[in-house]
Amino acid sequence: QVQLVESGGGLVQAGGSLRLSCAASGGTFSNYAVGWFRQAPGKEREFVASFMWNGVFTYYADSVKGRFTISRDNAKNTVYLQMNSLEPEDTAVYYCATKLWGTGRAQATQYDYWGQGTQVTVSS
Repeated sequence: QVQLVESGGGLVQAGGSLRLSCAASGGTFSNYAVGWFRQAPGKEREFVASFMWNGVFTYYADSVKGRFTISRDNAKNTVYLQMNSLEPEDTAVYYCATKLWGTGRAQATQYDYWGQGTQVTVSS
């Protein structure tokens, strides 16, 4: 059973940066596809970024391309989401999710394990 714990959320002004972390236990992250999703109040959960289990393919939502970067530190069994040039529209709870040998696509249903989320609030 893989357990995921997100951290790094907080309150930041528009134009600022945050780095979210997703630490895994119970599995070797290097064998897992990992995705970041977010859910704003009153909205459905939406895809943000992901990569295939072997890291060959990386995917980003159009709304975050050029601003967000997903990366992985296998030694620490941790995945990061570097978020730059944040906008108020980025305000949401951010979740990481993972799937063993996954392709890392944007559909939330493809992921088996989810963290509890971390709140990101961007003020204007």
